[in-house]
Amino acid sequence: MSAAYDVITVGRVGVDLYPEQSGVGLADVRSFAKSLGGTASNVAVAGARLGLRTALLSGVGDDPFGGYVRGALRDFGVDDALVTTVPGVQTPVVFCELFPPDDFPIYFYRRPVAPDQCLAPDRLDRAAVRAARALWITGSALAVEPTRSTVFAALEAREGGEVWFDLDWRPGFWADPAEAPDLYARALSYASVAVGNVAEAEVATGSRDPETAAGLLLRHGVRTAIVKQGPAGVLGRTAREQHVVPPVPVKAVNGLGAGDAFGGALCAGLLSGAPLPDTLRAANAAGALVAARLACADAMPTRAEIDAMLAAPDATAAAGASTGTGVEEEA
Repeated sequence: MSAAYDVITVGRVGVDLYPEQSGVGLADVRSFAKSLGGTASNVAVAGARLGLRTALLSGVGDDPFGGYVRGALRDFGVDDALVTTVPGVQTPVVFCELFPPDDFPIYFYRRPVAPDQCLAPDRLDRAAVRAARALWITGSALAVEPTRSTVFAALEAREGGEVWFDLDWRPGFWADPAEAPDLYARALSYASVAVGNVAEAEVATGSRDPETAAGLLLRHGVRTAIVKQGPAGVLGRTAREQHVVPPVPVKAVNGLGAGDAFGGALCAGLLSGAPLPDTLRAANAAGALVAARLACADAMPTRAEIDAMLAAPDATAAAGASTGTGVEEEA
């Protein structure tokens, strides 16, 4: 794959082991389905499904699951050239429980440290980062050194290029969650787009009110602020326009990954120059499609599937629960 990527995503990758039985706790699950996971990798896969040239900047262990991750990324059309193999640590695995329509507890096995938290600035391919049309960073990648410094080195390498910040709040990844707001503010000073749910926007801005939070994100310097509001839809705001796009009704199977599908479709829309409302509607549809499926990366939709859902949204309305941006969690 060419080094001139459309999008480089930075952050988590691992293996999802999701139950094949719904409505029971992990202790009672009989079997699991294995798939690629991690929010940064999911967004890269979602973008690749929509025709973007994507690469993942992350880390895996020198173990069989690390080999699986690399193979899965390549199979999905995501370049793994920026993925570092970190000796002495294990590729993370993630379990969840399925209690549709809106309860999907998630359990991360990443201790004492995950490979994606071990990325060193001196190993960063600054030329690739600089050449990409956009850099997608994640809030959880700021939680631990040396990856935190690597993220800021990547931001500096962008030299004013497009930076899209997925606020991606995982408090359990932080030794001191109180450090997060200042680090988020520093990262926002490089960003042209910020996207997150209400809780994530609160970490970045101090406000849970979507309109207030969007305004504060714009004050931080972003050009476009996107706040996912659950069943109330998604708010997109710039200095000149504001839109609230409703979620797409669908019967939820697993809400984890819906936000990552939203992110991949958002990347595609932003890079295409589509109007903001159209981009948000497509992103909502992508999220809804994934929420109706078990897996995350493996479930990312094609352009034809998104277009079909947008053309006939009532086809899924009878199924029940609102999701898409209605489900705010990402794996």
